[in-house]
Amino acid sequence: MTKRTTASAGIIVAFATASVLVASCSGSREDVRVSFCKALVTTQVGSPGSIRWTGVETKPRGHSGLTVQVGFESDGVSRPRQATCHYRYNAVEDTALTLSDPLSVYSTSPETMTIDGESLSRPALAEAVKQAMIAHGKAIIDRAQQGIEDAAAMARDRLGSGSGN
Repeated sequence: MTKRTTASAGIIVAFATASVLVASCSGSREDVRVSFCKALVTTQVGSPGSIRWTGVETKPRGHSGLTVQVGFESDGVSRPRQATCHYRYNAVEDTALTLSDPLSVYSTSPETMTIDGESLSRPALAEAVKQAMIAHGKAIIDRAQQGIEDAAAMARDRLGSGSGN
């Protein structure tokens, strides 16, 4: 009985861990350039938690690059604001991926960014990218930690119930 319970617990933990890893990699279906532009905006506003996204527009311009415009309101003020991220064309040739996902031909990090018409300097943009990447990494770690805690609680419950199923 002990071997069966231990084996069941091991299987449960293995499946839960795999689920956590898969869940931490899957995100929204939003294009990475749009998500990253939004993440950069959150590093530049006073209260990132108060942002309400009001619109998104992507404008691919072939070899001239991609423009992503995100509309938002922040700090509880209903004044419409806009951020624009410009991404460089970054493909050498057409591939199956670029044909199935036309935005994949563009870089994933913007070369320039404006918020409400004000351009971020190169150092300010570099710092915003750094902060957005740190926030993203922390979010992945937090989700993984929560998944592991949930899996451990589930395993403890299963072992404590003695059912073995």
